[in-house]
Amino acid sequence: MGCIARLAKRKPVLFVDDSSESQEAILLFDKSGIEYVKYHIKKFEESCCGELPTTKAPSVFAPDGVFKGMEGVRQYLSEKHDYEKPSESAYW
Repeated sequence: MGCIARLAKRKPVLFVDDSSESQEAILLFDKSGIEYVKYHIKKFEESCCGELPTTKAPSVFAPDGVFKGMEGVRQYLSEKHDYEKPSESAYW
């Protein structure tokens, strides 16, 4: 496989805040063994994007969809995901 395919492995992004639900979501992800990227929504305030008032934490943004709130986190973790295959967007 080429360089792009090796770099194209997608990980879900778990958006969190300081809430107890976000802490629970982090624990659930850690227990699941699924590799993920944790991103605190306050980082948006520090960037050029500003605050994201419509982003609900915890939420999961993954190659196969967006999963909002704790119900979404649990749904995401209950499904099977195969991110070993590069997605078509990996070649953009």
